Amino acid sequence: MSRSAHPAGPRHGDVLPDGHYSAPPADLNVLDEKVWARTVERDQEGQVRIGGVGVRALAEEFGTPAYFLDEADFRARCRAWREAFGSEADVFYAGKAFLSRAVVRWLTEEGLNLDVCSGGELSTALAGGMPAARIAFHGNNKSTTEIERAVEAGVGRIVVDSFEEIERVAAAARAAGVRQGVQIRVTVGVEAHTHEFIATAHEDQKFGLSLAGGTAAEAVRRTLGHDGLELLGLHSHIGSQIFDMSGFEVSARRVVGLLARIRDEHGVELPEIDLGGGLGIAYTSDDDPQGPAEIAKALREIVGRECEVAGLAVPRISVEPGRAIVGPTAFTLYEVGTVKPLPGLRTYVSVDGGMSDNIRTALYDAEYAVALASRASTAPPMLARVVGKHCESGDIVVRDAYLPADTGPGDLLAVPATGAYCRSMASNYNHTPRPPVVAVADGRARTIVRRETEEDLLRLDVG
Repeated sequence: MSRSAHPAGPRHGDVLPDGHYSAPPADLNVLDEKVWARTVERDQEGQVRIGGVGVRALAEEFGTPAYFLDEADFRARCRAWREAFGSEADVFYAGKAFLSRAVVRWLTEEGLNLDVCSGGELSTALAGGMPAARIAFHGNNKSTTEIERAVEAGVGRIVVDSFEEIERVAAAARAAGVRQGVQIRVTVGVEAHTHEFIATAHEDQKFGLSLAGGTAAEAVRRTLGHDGLELLGLHSHIGSQIFDMSGFEVSARRVVGLLARIRDEHGVELPEIDLGGGLGIAYTSDDDPQGPAEIAKALREIVGRECEVAGLAVPRISVEPGRAIVGPTAFTLYEVGTVKPLPGLRTYVSVDGGMSDNIRTALYDAEYAVALASRASTAPPMLARVVGKHCESGDIVVRDAYLPADTGPGDLLAVPATGAYCRSMASNYNHTPRPPVVAVADGRARTIVRRETEEDLLRLDVG
């Protein structure tokens, strides 16, 4: 397929506008395996394929925009995390990253547990067949109804986040006549190297009970005072999209310090410690995340070392990868609608989705890669900004990227690493129906979350 090139705007070497770009790659047709799902490749015609199916056929059958998820890659990442941590630790998939009944079935079959943080996520977990004992329930303000449902369902652990929740869970356990397992979420005062809105362990934020302020120790005393609560351990989460393990080292040292104080004050050695999730993935070629085996080794060494110093038996470790499992397994496929060169600046490439299917660029200044997916091109690179169709100047999908200069209307663009949070945080802004999620494996594609329709939107509008 050939196209006449649009005026491409500035090339590498020109005076470029401020942005997050780097030098264009030597070949725009090459897909960096760091940021794409494992079965993604270009065929002999230059078309991108996932799970053996080409994007042109996928777009024809399922429409655009749409999320395409590599089922084999998802399952392989589940196994890699489970094998890295072994039988002496627990891996809880963080459902907030992306959750559906199909995903719950895959998790159950691959031996992972599941972390939920709302009644809706709990319902999806149970409907998908996850055994309740393998579910953890998070959240800083769980309703009484949500807590009662979790206790009645037999959820294995509830992570309590306040004094009020301790009393609510205790009351629900008494009413159900059970002893409910709980963990206490502690705020350890670690500033993770991440965006302000996704750093969760410094003192000035809504999550957890403070170690430094003494509320975590008081929460332990109150929890141990309830016969209906079984205190399993402590929970800490220091942020998201983290590449540096030093934050986990400081966090583990402080949590283990509290474990030692609990032993000294109450004569109890708690059996578990949950270090949360937040491990980063590669959104662009510049990102360099660690693999599950490296992470598992580092966390074991950190916790073991701190427990040895404190004279404690090493507790059972839990981790909560969500993005690290599902994030790299999917891409979002768009169709180009308009191409607007701005001489001396960049070229705006507008697609048929936008901030309603990926709010992360606008919300977190997140960076993504993008590729011309429906064909190969030998055209020179142009500095582009991929934008959506919404009535909002901040409606940006990829802030700065290089695309072939002949990119034009009707082309398909694929944005990788969109498996985490994009569908979970999708909205109906401008009354836009949310895209489907399509699982692809072994040459077959099937919808696991269907596309919303305008009828769906109107059905909620009762007049």
